[in-house]
Amino acid sequence: MVQPARPSISSSPLKKPSSPSSLYQSDPILPWLRSIHKQFSDSERNINDDASHLKSLLEDCIKRFVDEERYKNDIRFLRIFILYGDTIQDFERIFRMLAVKSICQAHSLLYEAYAISLISKGRLVEAHDVYQLGVSRNAQPLDRLKKTHTLFLNHISEIVSYAGSSDPMIDKAACSGVQHSDVNPWSSSTINDLLRKMDSDIKKYNGYYRSSKGYSGKVSLTSLQNSSRNKIIELGGCKYQIKGCSGLGGFAQVYKAYVDSNPDDVVALKIQKPAFPWEFYMYRQLDKRISDVERSSFGFAHSAHIYSDWSILVCEYLSHGTLQDAINSYLVMHKVMEEVLCIYYTIEMLRMLEALHGVGIIHGDFKPDNLLVRYARDDLTEDGFSSRTGSWHDQGLCLVDWGRGIDLSLFPADTEFQGDCRTSGFRCVQMQEKHSWTYQVDTYGLCVIVHMMLHGSYMSIEKKSTPDGGYYYQPKTAFKRYWNVDLWKPLFSKLLNIQSNVSDVPLLQSLRSSFEDYMCRNPQLINKLKHLLVKQKASLCSA
Repeated sequence: MVQPARPSISSSPLKKPSSPSSLYQSDPILPWLRSIHKQFSDSERNINDDASHLKSLLEDCIKRFVDEERYKNDIRFLRIFILYGDTIQDFERIFRMLAVKSICQAHSLLYEAYAISLISKGRLVEAHDVYQLGVSRNAQPLDRLKKTHTLFLNHISEIVSYAGSSDPMIDKAACSGVQHSDVNPWSSSTINDLLRKMDSDIKKYNGYYRSSKGYSGKVSLTSLQNSSRNKIIELGGCKYQIKGCSGLGGFAQVYKAYVDSNPDDVVALKIQKPAFPWEFYMYRQLDKRISDVERSSFGFAHSAHIYSDWSILVCEYLSHGTLQDAINSYLVMHKVMEEVLCIYYTIEMLRMLEALHGVGIIHGDFKPDNLLVRYARDDLTEDGFSSRTGSWHDQGLCLVDWGRGIDLSLFPADTEFQGDCRTSGFRCVQMQEKHSWTYQVDTYGLCVIVHMMLHGSYMSIEKKSTPDGGYYYQPKTAFKRYWNVDLWKPLFSKLLNIQSNVSDVPLLQSLRSSFEDYMCRNPQLINKLKHLLVKQKASLCSA
């Protein structure tokens, strides 16, 4: 979850005033604010790094003015309390003190700061209650408080719904104020119910380790966000040496790590709070259902370590970046990806969705950030392109991040879904118009990615009328005349206008065949593709 930014406690009210001494007499807190601001600024710059002095200064200021009526509703005084709460790492105590003394109870900043403190500790239901308390008290500015609360609820609905907690209060936090349909595959009630039913089966999965206790390792997982390099995390008898951060989010962070300090044995650690068993379940479904020929296109999870507060997923590590990185490498030079590369990656993505949807799995978050690039170990040859044999077997894409994965076998046949992924630019037509959907969440994502490769921008669509009174959707941006429009136009027109929720596998197969036939009829294109892939690898992997 992307947490709301903590309101600044070092903004203008704490700056050194330019007022004369007479102003200090009429507003005696001013010299304290000046001293606190200076001490805070020095500690931020690590000058002397005397945190104890700042703590003492804050305590003295609070004791001096806590009973002064003139500061009961002064936001400057509230910022002092917030800074003190951060310093002593006990905002709950500060909140109680402010309540007892009736200080700044009408300021939304109080409730925002306390809620963020609770979120950082994984106390989501309490954070939700604090937001509601502030709204009920009409804390000002109320619009800001409501907006922050809504942002919190939306992200809880998207991600914490997968936490697998048996605590019904998690459902309360995720669902309060957010309307879900009867069949929302991402709602807390749906996921938690499925996990409870499958608990005995999940426990049998190879690599699944669960503890009812909280994580108690020597290295604080929270501390990794600030300084992680070379710290050692011990899990299941292995020591993982952190070598760097691959990605940060509100709930999850991904780190590159050496197994037992061996640089030839590298994994990715996905560390998440609250605990998150659903993604590991989806990886094991891939192991069961995807053929060995296609399996390397969907990532691997070695193990999952689930605690009452945290989870750590140990995954395969790929070091060559994402498809988004490849797209961006052209955009920085004010160019777009060459068409033959676009065709190749389109074939890869069509094949992926064909394999997934054919076994009843939906990815649910199909975007270029989740497509890792794979490169062949050996030189590519013209042979084996269409069959993906030889060196072409290792070349392609790898789809990761299965937190929004949907296992259709867990739902009654012909189930259709409601629910919004809330990923800007990747909301399918059905989500935009509040209609039911199934596979369209993935196929729309494919269309957006293709549009990004071709045009260098996200896709906008328009709704066009037909002579018979119907309608269809198409991208607003026109195709270039020198592109192979006979390939691209059917791809968008068919995938953007899927009306039925029946299997789309035959359509995906047909589209993939048209692209592969085009490439195979033109051996010079395969030769050009080989050189472009070598060039891309040299460019993106040189760092």
